[in-house]
Amino acid sequence: MASKFGLAGGIPERRVRPIWDAIDSRQFKNALKLSTSLLAKFPNSPYAIVLKALVLERMGKNDEAFSVCMNARDVLFNNPNASVDELTLSTMQTVFQRLDHLDMATSCYEHACTKYSNNMELMMGLFNCYVHEYSFVKQQQTAIKLYKVANEEKFLLWAVCSIQLQVCCGNGGEKLLLLAEGLLKKHIASHGLHELEAFNIYISLLEHQFKYNDALEILSGKLGTLMTIEVDRLYLKGKLLAKAGDFAAAADVFQKVLEQRPDDWECYLHYFDCLIEDETVFIKDSDPMHMQNPTACKKLQISEELFDSRMSDAVNFIIKLMEANDNSLRCTHLALIEIEKQKLLFRKGDSAKVVAGLVLYFSRFGHLACFSSDIEMFLQHLDGNRKSEFLNKVVEEQENIVADQAKALGRSISVFKIMSLVDVAEDSYIPNLENAAVNMMETFCRNLPLSRDLDLQETMHGEELLSLACNVLVQLFWRTRHFGYLLESMLILEFGLAIRRHVWQYKLLLVHLYSYWSALPLAYERYKSLDVKNILLETVSHHILPQMLASPFWSDLNNLLSDNLKFMNDHFQESADLTYLAYCHRSYSKVIEFVQFKEGLQRSSQYLVAKIESAILQLKQNSSNVDEQEHVLEKLNYGTHFVEISSEIRCKSLTFNEDLNLRPWWTPTFNRNYLMGPFERVSSLRENRASEIKHSHDRVLKNIEIRSLFPRMIYLSMHSASASVKENMEVNGSSTDLKLAEELKPLLVRFAKIMDLPFHDAVEHAIEISNGEKLFEGLCSDIVDWMNFAVFLNAWNLSCHEIKGTDGFSTWKLVSSLFKKVVIETMKQAGPLVSSIGVDLSILVRLVSEPMAWHILIIQSCIRSLPPSGRKKKKGSVEQSSSFSSKEMQESILCLCDSMDFIMKWLNEQLNKQSDEKLEAMLSLVRINDGSNGPGKVLKTLQSSISVMNSSDLGTRIFDAVHSWNPGNVTRKIVSGQDKYLSELLGICKSKSKLLQSLQVQLFSVS
Repeated sequence: MASKFGLAGGIPERRVRPIWDAIDSRQFKNALKLSTSLLAKFPNSPYAIVLKALVLERMGKNDEAFSVCMNARDVLFNNPNASVDELTLSTMQTVFQRLDHLDMATSCYEHACTKYSNNMELMMGLFNCYVHEYSFVKQQQTAIKLYKVANEEKFLLWAVCSIQLQVCCGNGGEKLLLLAEGLLKKHIASHGLHELEAFNIYISLLEHQFKYNDALEILSGKLGTLMTIEVDRLYLKGKLLAKAGDFAAAADVFQKVLEQRPDDWECYLHYFDCLIEDETVFIKDSDPMHMQNPTACKKLQISEELFDSRMSDAVNFIIKLMEANDNSLRCTHLALIEIEKQKLLFRKGDSAKVVAGLVLYFSRFGHLACFSSDIEMFLQHLDGNRKSEFLNKVVEEQENIVADQAKALGRSISVFKIMSLVDVAEDSYIPNLENAAVNMMETFCRNLPLSRDLDLQETMHGEELLSLACNVLVQLFWRTRHFGYLLESMLILEFGLAIRRHVWQYKLLLVHLYSYWSALPLAYERYKSLDVKNILLETVSHHILPQMLASPFWSDLNNLLSDNLKFMNDHFQESADLTYLAYCHRSYSKVIEFVQFKEGLQRSSQYLVAKIESAILQLKQNSSNVDEQEHVLEKLNYGTHFVEISSEIRCKSLTFNEDLNLRPWWTPTFNRNYLMGPFERVSSLRENRASEIKHSHDRVLKNIEIRSLFPRMIYLSMHSASASVKENMEVNGSSTDLKLAEELKPLLVRFAKIMDLPFHDAVEHAIEISNGEKLFEGLCSDIVDWMNFAVFLNAWNLSCHEIKGTDGFSTWKLVSSLFKKVVIETMKQAGPLVSSIGVDLSILVRLVSEPMAWHILIIQSCIRSLPPSGRKKKKGSVEQSSSFSSKEMQESILCLCDSMDFIMKWLNEQLNKQSDEKLEAMLSLVRINDGSNGPGKVLKTLQSSISVMNSSDLGTRIFDAVHSWNPGNVTRKIVSGQDKYLSELLGICKSKSKLLQSLQVQLFSVS
């Protein structure tokens, strides 16, 4: 059965090797020629057949490859003399897997294992197939068979891991863990355990069943010696004791751990939780969204006397640790502050002691970059007066002379960071904010010589100062609405990138600033320079993707979505390979980690958004031609799959994998930008961050629900509108079209429900807005969503005629009126982009590329269904109805043309202004008038510092970089970026306008 020595799949290896060499060197034509020749000599060899299939698949001939591979499968099944070996089957698995038919490979392995029931190689190959199919039950069954044949520990662990996967990633119940535990106990009784990974799996099984005492017994016994590092064993013992509720013993164990690892902050936190007997220990991080307020006072679970005694003992213990380590460890100092914080939480402390501890910590570690992040958790527990007191004392401490210039710089940066954490919101504070930004700039320039000998890849000294100054300037813009501050923030960040182009913090800030000021091409350019790849596409793309989804740059958007989908699909293919490798290398914890990671990515909200938006983008790109649109819809299965997604979205537990911690303070989530609204206290924004994230997640779910309906609703709307015209032309319309029109109603009802309104209320709202009885501002949903709803509503009503108003009312007029009002409402604040945000360009882009585009498609469908002008029409009411429909369409086209002209007029006004004029207007924003407050001070400070810099202090590289930066050039790029945005939008508007004009001509010719 198996391949003999010197044979490959039953064929001499010398005949097979040239084919593999040709495949490896990508000489596929030669490989095909050789494989065809080999197949002629061995026509009944499954291996020869599957080799040809492999070559065809590599050449991209998938259909032919699948057919040939199926031939090999048939030979394998039907020819009892056919050679069946692992090489043949693994090659077959490779081909079927690449062709997305892994089930065929699995059936081949199952057939082989039935034929040769105790062959280890074949059973391991079958197990591999089940790993790729994520069939955990069959993995378990196969692993048990392997264990019975080989009696090896690793196969038992394969079975145990498969059981754990059934529980944590499948539909298996907790009782299955008892089975896994029983299997391990039986094996241990007869053979023991010999690997640390096996021991860890056993402990995790017991933990999942809350059998902490049993786990402690195992840890203390012979098996515990598998953990050779003593401190790791103690740490695990402490966690198990705490989970078992023996907090006193756990605290003693954690003390022993801290004696060996005195700078382990996580261990300190576990130690303190055990001292106060906090039952949520080790559970706090599992659901951060529903954690209680960290600053809220707590209820003691122990007596006050015991609390005081334990805190006193803890202080003595930590002081001993400090003395033993020459007071050089950060965590020991932080631990003393943590004790004072715990006292505050239980109303037994003094906030003055927390301040004193923080000041002492600053005196020792204030020069470290991590200082502000270390103390932020303590500042949350201080009131405004104590925070100000701390800031004043730190400023005094900073004035003490420090010989080391780099340390002095670090202390200065820490003070500036504390200023940003201690918010003072009075308007009179604006001059102080300006001075703070100027001081940051001066400090950066003064210390620039420290970086002269650093490599381009190394972090500059004081690099954070420019980000801090930027944040201050953005806050000044928010308070004053003066765009000069915004321009200044961009200029200093570009200055930093001129010196060192690898600072990702500057680039992310610029992505958001350029996006806000309608210079999206520059934002996208900065995002691309981050070189985001692999999993970062999932965690970082939220910085640019939402802006691109509402932009006219469809080619760039397509690249973003394609990159995201490609990474996901590639990972899903590779994940099973990694999981099987982890099995083979006995990394059992990695097996579960890989599967859970893959499950998390499959349920990713961003992955779902990318799939839906990729489909909608295709529809937008082809919306000018109804035939091309139907071809796209056919490829999308007419949107039926996306409707299923919308129906199931609330049942699925979506994951949100975005790293929101990297976002600027003014835009904590991708659908929230504080700069769009009135000024608020910055400190209150930090307090509301958790609720903002939750609101953002809810908004994402709603958005997915609504937008996944679009492909199907577009298809149904086109056919519903078409059916209405056919009804007017014929006695009986097409039954298929009428059924499609009926299907549209429940989708409209669901659309309205997602917008938090019953269907009839949504219809009434739309009518009231169109009549001027209600304003768009009062709507709780997105204005463009409302327009989409109105467009689809009109298409449905054309066939059913259920919505009726007063004389002269029609849903054609309803949609036309709404478009007119939305455009006027959006454009009424329009002004020059140079000095105002004015019009929200993203709304205009979405309005033109979505509801207007869908409405035009509906008109095209109606016109296409009208008979030619020469064809004899039926007389009477049918003819009158047809004439009335044509007239309504003409009026709707005229209204769309007027709205499009209104938008294009403003766009042309902006683009027709001279670039130099816009450049001058923008630069004037940062020119300082003598004796007046306002933007420009930071820029003036920077330019003054540059003028006195010399190459001997800075080094040639930095000196040249500093003098290559030019505010005029940066500003010119911003103007150019804004113009490019406007030009792209104008191009779409012109295309739609031209299409509308052609539709007018067509409608006139058939009416």
